[in-house]
Amino acid sequence: METLLSHTTKAAQMACPFLARTPVSALRQMSTTTVTASNPAGACPHALPSSVTATLSAASVAASIASESAAKPSSALFKAATQCPIFGTALAVQSVRRVHTSARVHSATVSASANETDIGRGPSPFLDTMPRAYSKPAPAVAPKKISKPAAAGSGFDYDGFFKEQLDKKHKDKSYRYFNNINRLAQLYPMAHTGSGEHVTVWCSNDYLGMSKHPEVVEAMKCTIDKYGAGAGGTRNIAGNAQLHLSLEQELASLHNKGAALVFSSCFVANDATLSTLASKMPGCVIFSDASNHASMIQGIRNSRAPKHVFKHNNLAHLEELLQQYDLTTPKIIAFESVYSMSGYIGHIKEIAALAKKYNAITFLDEVHAVGMYGDTGAGVAEYIDAMDDIDIITGTLGKAYGVVGGYIAANASLVDMVRSYAPGFIFTTSLPPTVMAGALTAVRHLKKSPVERAGQQLHTRMLKNTLADLGIPVVPNPSHIVPVLVGDAETAKSVSDELLNRFKIYVQSINYPTVAVGEERLRITPTPGHGPELMDGLVGALKTIWAERGLKKEADWAREGGKAGVGIEGGEVGQLVKAADLRDMMDRAYPYAFDTLAGGVSKSA
Repeated sequence: METLLSHTTKAAQMACPFLARTPVSALRQMSTTTVTASNPAGACPHALPSSVTATLSAASVAASIASESAAKPSSALFKAATQCPIFGTALAVQSVRRVHTSARVHSATVSASANETDIGRGPSPFLDTMPRAYSKPAPAVAPKKISKPAAAGSGFDYDGFFKEQLDKKHKDKSYRYFNNINRLAQLYPMAHTGSGEHVTVWCSNDYLGMSKHPEVVEAMKCTIDKYGAGAGGTRNIAGNAQLHLSLEQELASLHNKGAALVFSSCFVANDATLSTLASKMPGCVIFSDASNHASMIQGIRNSRAPKHVFKHNNLAHLEELLQQYDLTTPKIIAFESVYSMSGYIGHIKEIAALAKKYNAITFLDEVHAVGMYGDTGAGVAEYIDAMDDIDIITGTLGKAYGVVGGYIAANASLVDMVRSYAPGFIFTTSLPPTVMAGALTAVRHLKKSPVERAGQQLHTRMLKNTLADLGIPVVPNPSHIVPVLVGDAETAKSVSDELLNRFKIYVQSINYPTVAVGEERLRITPTPGHGPELMDGLVGALKTIWAERGLKKEADWAREGGKAGVGIEGGEVGQLVKAADLRDMMDRAYPYAFDTLAGGVSKSA
C-alpha cells in the first residue's frame, strides 16, 4: 500500500473526497492495519452507487478482487479502496490483468472507464483510469475495432496524388521527357533513335569521346573476359579488387592528394562525403554556393548540420557569413569549379584564401572539369595552380573519362574516415572490374595526351564565335559549355524537338528547376568530334529556327535589360584556357592542322 500512497497525488485527492479530507498519517495507519474480507476496518464514504455499478461487470470485479483477498490478509486502506468507484475500478483492472491472459477477457471484465487500452500507459496505472471530476463518472468508451481493408474508393487516393503531382509538372512545363538516343561508338558523335534514324548528338557529357576510345574499349573487353561482369559484393565483402586500388592510387596522384576513394557515382560521392563529414564534426557549419549541384545540396541536407547559402560566386557575401563564427567552429565551404548549366567558373583561389583566413576546409566539385583542364587533366584547380590549396576534390568517371563512377581525393585520414563511416560507400555493391579498367585507362591516357583537350577547346571557341556573329544569344562564360538562351520552358522544349525531328540534331532543352524560370536554354557541348562540317549543320539549323520563330537575339535581350548575362553591357567573358595555352596544345596535338584552325583561337583570346 506504500505504492498506493506514493501515487496519491493532488489530482487523486480532488477526485476522491475521502482522500481529500483524510490526513496522510491516517492513511498510512490504515495501510498497516490488517483486516479480513468479512471484517473491513473502514470504507470509502462514497461506496459504489447503483448508477456506477450498472456500468461495471460487478461479478467479475468482485471475483477478481476476492481471489486475491481470500489468498492473503489485506490492509484497511486496501479494503476501503476496493469499495471506491474510482480506486476500485483501477484495482480491478490491475487484478484482471494479472489473473487473465487474454486481452479479450480483459475487455469483458473491466469497465469502460478503465479500458484495457489505457493499462500500462503513463506513470501510474491508478491515475490512468481515474475520472477527471468526482461528480461525473468517465464516459463509456466503445471497444476498439480491428481495422478492415478500405472499401473501393475510400481512404487515401495514392494514384490520384501521383497524378496530381505530375499534372503540376505538365502545367508549369517542367515535366521531363527522355529521348531514346543510342550513341554509336564507331560513328561518334552520331547516334540512332528508337526508330533507327541517325542523328548528331550535341549535348553529351562524354566531353572528350573517351567512351569509344580504342584503348579504353580494349581494356574493358580484356577485363570482362578475365574477371567477368560484376564486382561480387561491397568493397568490404568480395568487391575490393586490385583494379579498385590501382584506380584510387592513380586519382590520388592526379590531384596530388594523400588518398582517393571511388564511389558508384559522384552524386553518391558528394552526398556521402558532405553528410558524413558535417554530421561527425561537432558543431560543423556548411557554407554552400547558391548554384551548387543537387548532389551537394542533398549531402548538406542529410548531414542536418547548420548551413548558409552564399550568393553565387559572391566572395563578399561568403566572408560576411564566415565572420559570424569563431575559428574553433568546424566549417566546410562547398562549391564547384565549372557550373555545368551556365558554364561559370568558381573563384577557387579566392575561396581557398577565405577558408585559410577563417579556418574552414574547402570542398571543390570538379565534375565538369576533370580530364579537360590542366596539363594532366586534373581540372580547373590544376590549370590555375590552386590544387594544393583545396582540401577535398570530387570528380566523376562518367563524363570526360567516358565510363561511370565518382570519387573524392583528399588527405589520407579524411578519406579513411569517409571510407569507415559513409553509408553510401559501405553498403553498396562496388563498381565492376571492367568499369575500373576502363576508367584507369582513360585517366592515364588523358594525363599524357593533349589531343582531346585541344579539340574540345578549339571547337568550343569556334562555335561561340560563330553564334556571336549571328546574334544568337549565348550565356557568356569562360568554359567549354555553350548555353543558348531561349527564355521559356515550352519554347525551349519545342526548339529541341524541331532540331531533332527536322534537322536530325539532338540538343536537350534545360528547364526549371535545373535553371531558373525565364532562363530556359539549350545546352550545347562541343567535343573533339564536332568538326567544321557538323558545326555548319548546327549553326544553320539554329539560324533557321531563330529566324522562322522570331526568337529573341542578343540585341533583343539587351533592350529588355538582359537576362542570365546575355545582353548585359560589359558582360563579355574570355575563355579560361588562354590562347597561348591552346596554341601550345594544338602544336603538340595537331601540328599539321594549326594553320587552318588558328582562326578559332585568336578571336576569343
